[in-house]
Amino acid sequence: MSSTFTHDELAKHDGTDASAPIYVAIKGSVFDVSTKKEMYGPGGGYHCFAGKDASRALGKSSLKPEDCVADYSDLDEKERKTLDDWFIFFEKRYPIVGKTA
Repeated sequence: MSSTFTHDELAKHDGTDASAPIYVAIKGSVFDVSTKKEMYGPGGGYHCFAGKDASRALGKSSLKPEDCVADYSDLDEKERKTLDDWFIFFEKRYPIVGKTA
């Protein structure tokens, strides 16, 4: 079953609540990355992506929290290719549980 997540609903899945799964959205698709809590949970190297749409950050290869936004319209061609590559990476490894609103 696929769900639609608002920004606020997605934010609840950032790994700080141990009873909730950890989600990362990319290009409007929401992935369950809970199997890699050590990476996406609090203290993990990619925690900045958890509970957010990380599209812009992934395209820019950035770990800056301010880059973790859904709007990636300012990415250049190379950055868009990087984002597409990340989407494929996530698609092969994590289940899609929904879409962003």
